[in-house]
Amino acid sequence: MEIHIYKDNDALSRALAEWVTRYISDTLQSQDSFTWVLSGGNTPKGLYELLAAPPYIEKIQWNKIHLFWGDERAVPFDDSRNNAKMAYDTLLNHVPVPSTQIHIMRTDIPPDKSAAEYEQILHQYFRNLDGPSSTSFDLVLLGMGEDGHTLSLFPGTEVVHESQAWVKAFFLQSQDMYRITLTKTIVNASRAVAFLTTGSNKSMALKQVLEGPLDPDLYPSQVIKPQRGQLHWFVDEAAVAKLSKR
Repeated sequence: MEIHIYKDNDALSRALAEWVTRYISDTLQSQDSFTWVLSGGNTPKGLYELLAAPPYIEKIQWNKIHLFWGDERAVPFDDSRNNAKMAYDTLLNHVPVPSTQIHIMRTDIPPDKSAAEYEQILHQYFRNLDGPSSTSFDLVLLGMGEDGHTLSLFPGTEVVHESQAWVKAFFLQSQDMYRITLTKTIVNASRAVAFLTTGSNKSMALKQVLEGPLDPDLYPSQVIKPQRGQLHWFVDEAAVAKLSKR
């Protein structure tokens, strides 16, 4: 695990844009495509806006990028809470990724059907995931909430412990809505996972996730541990204020 600390969200976004661009370029030296899971929420907006503008837009081979989402709220695409809409507004409407290589989690069909459809798409991409050295996504971007959740893995939910399915849909009582999410099973097979975490309101959860006892029912982000890949935390100074080691 590597922790990358920056002054604030702006500095973090610039550094992460450099890191992502370089990582994509290096990966495409040895393969023909790059599979990338996008995160929702507010934290990655700055990153997406940077990647959609010079100089980064010219540095990425967008025709080789295949895009996925980590989770989605079961709300219409034009709803401001929809993660895919945010990514289109800040990134995808501005870069030349072929539409056939963009895989949103559909919200125009029942959540269970959407999860099953998404899992089928992933199995088409990662047919040989059971191999001893096989991996899934090249990069998964994740956020972390004040309560220590990531993806739609919320404290006290059964999906935190899902070990078979790659995608699950469930009703989140506290938000009175359905959520669709990747599970730890597929994410932990990734080549690289990068958490983006900023703000003093995340500092206590970050301390517990990184330094506290293992208790994923309280802090679900603890279940994200790539088996054969890299784990990076991109954080600002406010978020790491309570860590005993930096």
